[in-house]
Amino acid sequence: MNTIHFVERIKDLIGSAMPRSRYQSPSRYSSRHRQRRKQRTPSYVRDRDGDDGDFYAKDYGACRYRSRSREYYREPSPSPQSRHCRDYDRDRGRGNYYDNHFRDDFRHESSHRKRHSRRYRRPRRRSDSYSTSRHREEGHRASVIDDDEGHLIYRPGDCLQARYAITSTLGEGTFGKVVQCRDNMSGGAKIALKIIKNIEKYREAAKLEINVLEKINEKEGVGKSLCVKMYDWFDYHGHVCISFEILGLSIFDFLKDNNYQPYPLDQIKRMSHQLCSAVKFLHDMKITHTDLKPENILFVDSRSSIKYDPVKKRDVRQVVNCDIRLIDFGSATFDHEHHSTIVSTRHYRALEVILELGWSQPCDVWSIGCIIFELYTGFTLFQTHDNREHLAMAERILGNFPSWMIKRTRKSKYFYHDRVDWNQDNSSGRYVCENCHPFRYYLDSNADEHRLLFDTIEEMLEFDPFKRATLSQVLDHPYFADIHYRGNRDMHSISR
Repeated sequence: MNTIHFVERIKDLIGSAMPRSRYQSPSRYSSRHRQRRKQRTPSYVRDRDGDDGDFYAKDYGACRYRSRSREYYREPSPSPQSRHCRDYDRDRGRGNYYDNHFRDDFRHESSHRKRHSRRYRRPRRRSDSYSTSRHREEGHRASVIDDDEGHLIYRPGDCLQARYAITSTLGEGTFGKVVQCRDNMSGGAKIALKIIKNIEKYREAAKLEINVLEKINEKEGVGKSLCVKMYDWFDYHGHVCISFEILGLSIFDFLKDNNYQPYPLDQIKRMSHQLCSAVKFLHDMKITHTDLKPENILFVDSRSSIKYDPVKKRDVRQVVNCDIRLIDFGSATFDHEHHSTIVSTRHYRALEVILELGWSQPCDVWSIGCIIFELYTGFTLFQTHDNREHLAMAERILGNFPSWMIKRTRKSKYFYHDRVDWNQDNSSGRYVCENCHPFRYYLDSNADEHRLLFDTIEEMLEFDPFKRATLSQVLDHPYFADIHYRGNRDMHSISR
């Protein structure tokens, strides 16, 4: 073997011993590989009309799972639990308090704008008084500093206002963070402290929320409003801070932790009655919440127990105390205030909002109807992120749109000859055809209790907002005739 051949042989041996880069494998770029990869990519994984909320898709037959992450991807499910597709991972997952309750902008910007706002990285900021104060508070931190996104940088043990000693982080979102604190002026009682980012638009939004919470506190009797209790608020070096009572899991988080098993019928009734009562309290004050969803409804105490269900013939996990509180008033709007064009999270958005026909308190009633349906079935009624598909689902499940809504909307492109104009042959159309059924299809039983519940929900899901039931009418429905529940602070019963 001559020298040249020897050197080439050594190079070959060295090359064969080196790991081949997974990004440079010739097979990955072969035409056959590209063809297979294209075949594996679902046609419906694509950008849709700008919207908020999240969604992911999964092939289960012709069915697609839709969650509320803000990306589009496929993920196998461990076990489908219903006839219909379910959400498996909404927003940022579980948390004890306010984990999922911060929106990307104050008045529900589109998801397109939200995605870009998340990509934009603001220059590093420090709180307003950083350059002048740099003081040590209660012997803990030498200075008050914000991170690049405007969050207050803190450590467990830090004390704010010489009163609130931070013990742990409960949740984080676009608006800021929520921490658990000991209130040193209340004997070390635990409270939740919402710390807003040191950014002007979030400060302004927080002040609007505080205004609503103060109005609620003024009107509230003992346990009357069933809204979260605000204890105090203050400005901490540019961060608006709001202290609340500590609550448990959201009704969505509990549902998710329970493998999306529906709530028991008796608990659905009590929770629904409380939710309607809480929102009616707001409506009586001429306030529309505009962001009602399971993530914004928290249990007072989410401890649970295992009980045997004779109907299902197996053990089921149930919350011990189904008392709830309504939270997140950052988008609540008084009747006299400016009304944004688009409100509500997609899954719970009323049709008059989608069609840009204007909105008021009836849009909250629609959202509650969707929420109660989810408590009963374990899955979301309108699992979509596209306006046209949303309208097609509503038409297929609930019937035809009133002609006046079709004539007055600026979104006439969604209709043709007084029907929703949608293609039944594409992936979206096939999904709607195969997985959306007339409303009564979802009844688990023909027993009176089930039928009365669906009667109530149908009245709340009336297309025409002027004909939609008010919450006073809902609470007077025969379904709630025998309702009694125990309040958080004292025992009382409400019957109508």
